[in-house]
This record gives sequence, C-alpha cells and structure tokens, in this order.
Amino acid sequence: MTVETIATTPFITWSLAIPLVGAAFLALIPRAHAAAHKGLALAFSLLAFLVSLSIWVNFDVGLAGFQLVEDHAWLPFGARYTVGVDGISILLVMLTTFLTPLTILSAFSAIDKRPKEFYIAMLLLETAMLGTLVAMDMVLFYVFWELMLIPMYLMIGIWGGERRLYAAVKFFLYTFAGSVLMLVGILYMYVKGGSASFAYLDFLKSGIDLREQMWLFAVFGLAFAIKVPLFPFHTWLPDAHVEAPTAGSVILAGVLLKMGTYGFLRFAIPFFPEAAGTFSVPILVLAAVGIVYGSLVAFAQSDIKKLVAYSSVAHLGFVVLGMFAMTHEAVSGSILQMVNHGISTGALFLLVGVLYERRHTRAIDAYGGIARNMKVFATFLLIITLSSIGLPGTNGFVGEFLILAGLFREALGGPAGFKGLGIALGVVAATGIVLGAVYMLTMVRKVLFGPIVHEENRNLKDVNLREFVVLGSLVVLVFWIGIYPKTFLSRTDASVKLLLDTYKTRVVDHRLGGAKAGMDAPDQALRAHLDAAAGGEVVR
Repeated sequence: MTVETIATTPFITWSLAIPLVGAAFLALIPRAHAAAHKGLALAFSLLAFLVSLSIWVNFDVGLAGFQLVEDHAWLPFGARYTVGVDGISILLVMLTTFLTPLTILSAFSAIDKRPKEFYIAMLLLETAMLGTLVAMDMVLFYVFWELMLIPMYLMIGIWGGERRLYAAVKFFLYTFAGSVLMLVGILYMYVKGGSASFAYLDFLKSGIDLREQMWLFAVFGLAFAIKVPLFPFHTWLPDAHVEAPTAGSVILAGVLLKMGTYGFLRFAIPFFPEAAGTFSVPILVLAAVGIVYGSLVAFAQSDIKKLVAYSSVAHLGFVVLGMFAMTHEAVSGSILQMVNHGISTGALFLLVGVLYERRHTRAIDAYGGIARNMKVFATFLLIITLSSIGLPGTNGFVGEFLILAGLFREALGGPAGFKGLGIALGVVAATGIVLGAVYMLTMVRKVLFGPIVHEENRNLKDVNLREFVVLGSLVVLVFWIGIYPKTFLSRTDASVKLLLDTYKTRVVDHRLGGAKAGMDAPDQALRAHLDAAAGGEVVR
C-alpha cells in the first residue's frame, strides 16, 4: 500500500471540520430556537456531503493506494494528523455523508425532546465516523473510533425507548471493552515493531511473528467482531436498535456497523495475514451461522424494528463471508454490500419510523391492509424489501451475487483443501437468502395487505413531502447500484487487486494449515516481502 497523491486542496479535512463547526455553532444558539437547530444541522450536513463529492470527483480509479493524503504534525512520539482515502474507504465515506443529512431530515418531526443536543450529537457523530474511515495514523484512528461511542450512547440513552438506559449501557460496555483491547494491541505493535511513528503504512512493515500475530489478530478482531456484530457477539445490537430513535437506528445500521467490517479489511487482514488465515475458517463458519441464525430469529419477531435488527446480523454475515473468501469478486462484493446494507436497512428503519410516528406501535399485528390508504408508503416498502432480499435489478442482488460467485470460485478453483467447506458455506449462505425472502415478504404481507382489522389504520396518512424526499433518495441508489454498479465498483477495483496480490497467498496458505514451519520468528524473506508490499511512506 502506497501514497499515490498528496492533497492540494484539503477536501478530507473540510469534510471532517464542517460537521464539527456546525455542532459548535448550534451550541451557541439558544435552546428555544428549535427550527434554527434543525435547519442549520441539515445545512451543515449537506455542505459536508457537497465537499465529499469533491473527494469523489478527484478520486483516480486507476490508482490503488491512498489518495488526497494530508499529513501534519499532531502529537509527540510519532502520532500525526494523516488522512487519505482509497478504494476500500471511498464508498463508505460517501455513504456516511449521504445518509447523515437524510437522517437529520427524517428526525424533524420525531425529535421533540432536547432537539438542540440531538442535532449536535448527530454532527459530532458524522465527524467521528468520517475520521475513522480516513485516518492513516493509528492513534488518530483510535481517537475517532472511540469518539463514535459517545454521541451514539447519548442518542440511545436520551432519545430512546422505555429500556433506553439498559440498551445504551450494554452498547457502550460491549463496544468499549473490545476497543480497549485494540488499544493495547496498537501500543504493542508500536513498541515491538520499533516503529518511529503510528503511521498506518509503518505498521504494515512491523514484521511481527506468527505467535504474536495470533494474539494481536484476536484483540483487533474482537473489537471489529463486536462492532459488526459477528455471531455470537451480536446480543447488544437488537436492544440498541429497538430502543434507539429512528435516526439513531439508521446511522447505527447504515454506517456504524460497517466500521467492524471495514476494520477487518483495513487493519486485521493486512496487519496479520498469517493469523487471519488461521482464524479465517472459524470466522467463515460463524458468518454462515450468523446468516441463518439472524434469518430464523428475524422470522420469529412480532416487532417490525426487531425483525429488521436481526436481519442486519444476517446481511452483515454475507459481508464477512465475502472478505474472508479472498477473491476479487467476493471482496469487491463485500465492500459494495456494506453500502447496500446501509441503504436498504437504513431505509427499512426509516419506514418503520414513519409507521411509529403515526401509530406509536411497532407490533406487526397492529397493522394490516394499510396499503389501501398509504399507497406511496406501500410502494416504498415493497421496493426496499425487494432490495433487502436481493431481487435482480436492485442493489442487494449485485453485492450478494458477487460474494457468492467469489466464494464458489475460491471453493472450486482455489486450493483443493477448501473445496468442501467453501461449497457448504455457499449453500448455507444461499439458504439465508431464501429465509430472508420468507421473513421479509411475510412481514410485508401482514403489514400492507389483508383486511383492515384495526380502526386506527383506516385514517393513516401517507408519506409527506419530507418523508418522500428522504425515502426517494435512497430508492434512487437502490436502482442505480442494481442496474449500473460499475459506477461504484470501479472505485474499488485497484485497491482490492492490490490487497489480494499482497496478502491472499499468505492468508490462504495458513487457512489450509500450511506454511507454518519456521514462522515463529520473522525471517528476512518475510520482512522483505512486507517492506515491498508497504513500500510507500507518508510524505512528511
């Protein structure tokens, strides 16, 4: 991994600073001016999105390394403010800046308690999420990673449902525990590797032996597995989703969970490829189990929001399955599926929020027949449901197809030892798709169709203009990605190819139990390979 271009205009820093400045500006406005808080929060988030479009336009699809890099002195002992984007992070950066203004707009009528503090938390969370995705210094990454916890904790704990404090504390303890262990791993790598800095590119050259890799992958992987969340580390997620306000659930599902899958692809696999190979079979099995488990538990739910929450466990199992399959199709599909999940599941939570604002219940049995007087809402729910279950022509199909195609390619065309397991994993994942169609279409049938048995449903109002803009924006992406995914996949191709060219062989060798002899200490050949793979240095 190298530095390809240095920023002449600090677009990345501007995208980080704008929400932060907006939060500070809102803090100065008296609490009584609720309309001003809403309008300014939306304006600052839209401005951040416009700046991120400059990152998108100036991103060179032919370059594999980091682009638009900015590097400045920050802290002593080698910690620097270094930021940049590549094909692994660019789509998630755009997803974050795209979803945030839509989420803020969706909250205009839902948040009536402490709106000033809510919109400040939203803007702070945007800065933290973006910073996590663009950080090229491990201390900077960790600061942003931990900063994400505070606004989300407040969103759940202040603006959540009846059990909001329980859900907020559970969310915080789970994610914080994994994060602290990751910090220990970062400090160990800094000292053990003899690095002169905390730069990401320097950490790639640390040359840590296999025994140390195993422990370090475990602490990094635990932090990322909790954040995904990978089965069986998922138990905090349904409580957080159910108790969070709609806007919190959208951001949690749309962006925050992707920090775990992004972390595996950005840090855990490149830093510890041999250990990643050793752990890959258990992780692949857990991902496949999570797909089926999440689907079955979702089918058993009577609460729409909890159903969507458990569907996230299943969908993100696909993402993990793709990245550890280690083929170009599967990894590219995994990155795209992170975006697809953010769009489709975020839209599902928004649709649940529309119903909740009108009926103040999320029970599936409380509805039925509402398609008669909520025709536009019904159309949106059908489209997003078909996207979620991966109907061809929608975004969900592209990601799942690439992941399954890549997994079967590795099983049938890769090393013989992986054939049986790879095919079995593919079959289980495909079964999860079928189960997803069952529980999602069953929910749609019960909510939209049949007779109206509750009188309250006869006069439900259809979506208003604000809700139409929010949902319509997401539907545009559903079909754009589904019909012409090249717009997005072209941004990932070069970086995915470099990642696989550099690390796939080492991951696969250890996944199959080979190449272990002599790896207890870093030999010169391995160190030379690492140096060549991470040959770029950040410009000081």
